[in-house]
Amino acid sequence: MEYKDYYKILGVAKSSSDEEIKKGYRKLAKQYHPDKNPGDKTAEAKFKEISEAYDVLGDAQKRKYYDKLGSNWAEYQKYGGDPEDFLRRKQNPFQRPNTGQPQEGFDADDSFGGSFSDFFKNIFGKFGGEDEQRFGQSQRVSKGRDFETEMEITLEEAYTGTARILNVLNQSLRLQVKAGVEDGQRLKLAGRGGEGTDGKRGDLYVIVKIAKKEGFERKGDDVHCLVEVPVYTAVLGGKVLIKTMSSEINFTIPQGTDSGKTFRIKGKGMPKYDNPTVFGDLYIKVALQVPKNLTAKETELFKQLAELRK
Repeated sequence: MEYKDYYKILGVAKSSSDEEIKKGYRKLAKQYHPDKNPGDKTAEAKFKEISEAYDVLGDAQKRKYYDKLGSNWAEYQKYGGDPEDFLRRKQNPFQRPNTGQPQEGFDADDSFGGSFSDFFKNIFGKFGGEDEQRFGQSQRVSKGRDFETEMEITLEEAYTGTARILNVLNQSLRLQVKAGVEDGQRLKLAGRGGEGTDGKRGDLYVIVKIAKKEGFERKGDDVHCLVEVPVYTAVLGGKVLIKTMSSEINFTIPQGTDSGKTFRIKGKGMPKYDNPTVFGDLYIKVALQVPKNLTAKETELFKQLAELRK
């Protein structure tokens, strides 16, 4: 398999920090995103390549393995496991795993994870078409390694549900994310992990990360937000425009509302992941918006009001 220099693809140095790698990825992803280059197959291919590179370099463990394995990275992806062990086996296939020296009188079956005759039959095929049982026990099934990766979405996408194209393990995968998905939730893609010795893949787990949204905080299926209310409205009562996850509503602020007062709007939170027709609630916390740069007349009026309240 062809070796890909992921650092070169992202335009960063091998010594770059995690933040520099992230910045390099975001810059290129924005430039080559399919939404900005509709119908451009070259840009689409470049975007997939960039995503594949960041999937590895953006993950500390994968990056560590990638740096250690170098040109062996693509081959290692098929099998997974401990990278040191993989390199030792590649250099000397007759060496026991996890040891530094070849063993005298070792059992060849141990080295290949199955019968020794099965190993040669995998290479040369069955001898003369004879039945496999003639050569001992049948080949041992070895499932591929499970892998994990992360995917970031917005709070709005978590509300509506979304889809992503993931480029991992030399695969281009479309992942449909249901509405109501939670931060840190693990989504399983069965059979999309590393390849086993018999070609059977392990599983791929995608960990969802939901980006922070200024002014909003999610707590389970409920959403909490801060709403600035003019001091006049808080004193006299009135309506304020509030943006929920799905729309904008005119909410009535009662007369004499204190700063820090919290109101609940039922059914305006996040949909439940396993029951998207049921929603959590929206909690709005009032923050008084004090007027600035008062005119002389406004200042005088406030002074008169202060005197009246004595």
